[in-house]
Amino acid sequence: MHQDERENIMGNSTCSSSHTSNDLLFSLDGGRSRRSLNYEIVAQSAEEVQDTQNAPSVSMGSYLIDSGQTQLLTTISIYSERGESREQVRLLYMNAVALRVWKAMGKKPRLIGAQHRPSRTAVLAFGVPFSE
Repeated sequence: MHQDERENIMGNSTCSSSHTSNDLLFSLDGGRSRRSLNYEIVAQSAEEVQDTQNAPSVSMGSYLIDSGQTQLLTTISIYSERGESREQVRLLYMNAVALRVWKAMGKKPRLIGAQHRPSRTAVLAFGVPFSE
């Protein structure tokens, strides 16, 4: 492994003490496709969280009902975790279906990373739990 690769992995902001050894393993395995990273991490700022429509648990269900897409409810998985800065007050871990719906709702998610599963401190905010 080259020094640049090592620094990139070690400097990766999505690696923290709350992640499992499997998460580190997946981040080190450069041969794995992006598809193995099941959750995109969306950061929401202090201003964004003040609008309740930016909370999937508040707005996504009604959007799916109004748009006739309730069949997606069993495929959406969104976890939430408190962030550590004003620019990242809330972190949302969204699977691919959830992210697609979020964008279809007109949201402009700020993606800050991806990982195999949500961090251990994240809680289910909307949808169904992840499974392997």
